[in-house]
Amino acid sequence: MRRLFPVTDETAAPGGRPGTSGGGRGGPGSGGGEDGGGREWSLAELAAAYAYPAAEAEAGAGPGPGEGREPWLRANMVSTLDGAAQHEGRSQPISCSADMRIFGTLRALADVVLVGAETVRQEGYRPARARAEFAAAREAAGQGPAPAVAVVSARLDLDFSLPLFASPLVPTLILTGSAAPPDRVAAAEAAGVRVVTAGEGAGVDPGRAVRALAERGYTRLLTEGGPRLLGQLVAAGVLDELCLTVSPMLTAGDAQRIAGGPSVTLPRRFTLKSMLEEDGFLFTRYARS
Repeated sequence: MRRLFPVTDETAAPGGRPGTSGGGRGGPGSGGGEDGGGREWSLAELAAAYAYPAAEAEAGAGPGPGEGREPWLRANMVSTLDGAAQHEGRSQPISCSADMRIFGTLRALADVVLVGAETVRQEGYRPARARAEFAAAREAAGQGPAPAVAVVSARLDLDFSLPLFASPLVPTLILTGSAAPPDRVAAAEAAGVRVVTAGEGAGVDPGRAVRALAERGYTRLLTEGGPRLLGQLVAAGVLDELCLTVSPMLTAGDAQRIAGGPSVTLPRRFTLKSMLEEDGFLFTRYARS
C-alpha cells in the first residue's frame, strides 16, 4: 500500500527511500519500495491514518466513553468505477483484502456501527468482535472491547434469533420511530436488544439518532450503509466524513449507488483528506468542508 495524498517527499518523487518522510521508518509516510509503497501496512498504521479527528486532538488525554467529545459520523462504502455500490445485492464481490483490512480497522476505531435493516438482512450481519490487536488502544480510549451495532428499522422486521441480536459481545441497539409496532418492540427487548426511539411516527430522524447515540456515550460513529440509510444521513446534513473505496471494476447493470433516497437542495462539498492505493484500489477519505 502507498499513500498518494497528502503528498510527502516519497509520494512526490519516484524512487524515494523508505524512512525519509515525516512518517518515520516504516510508518504511513514511508515507502518501502521504489514506487513509495508495495508493502502491507500494519493495523497500527491504518489506525493512525484513520484516527477520528477528536481522538487526534485528545491523544494521550485518556477520555472516558463519550466524555468531552462531539459526535463524529463517518461512512465507509465501496463503489466501482461506474458507480455500483453492490454486485448481485452484496458489496463483497467489488471489494478486496486491503479494503477488508480497512473495514476492520474502521470498526475497531468506532464506538458504534450504524446500519440499515435491509443491509443487515442482505449482508448477513454478525456482531462486531473483539480483536486483540486493538484491545489496548480501545481501553486507552475508554471504549469497550468491541463496537456496538445500531440497526435503523421502522418496522423491526428482523430475526431476533440471529447472533447479531441473540449473542453479541456488546448489546445491539435498534433505532426506530415512536410508531414502531409494539409487538416487534417487545420481541426485540425480550431478545436483549436495546430499542431507542429516535423519531416521530414510523421513521427515524437522522439528527435525533446521532444525538441519541451520543447521549449514550457513542460519539465515534461509523455507518456502513446501505445506500438508503446513507442517503438519509447525507440529506439530513449529519454526515461528517466519507471513507470511500474506489474499486477498479466495471459492473454495468442497475446496482444502487452508495447513497440513494432524497436529494439535497444544493450539493455538499467535502474535502479530500487522504488517499491510499493498493493493487489499483483507491482508499479515499473525505471530510465535510
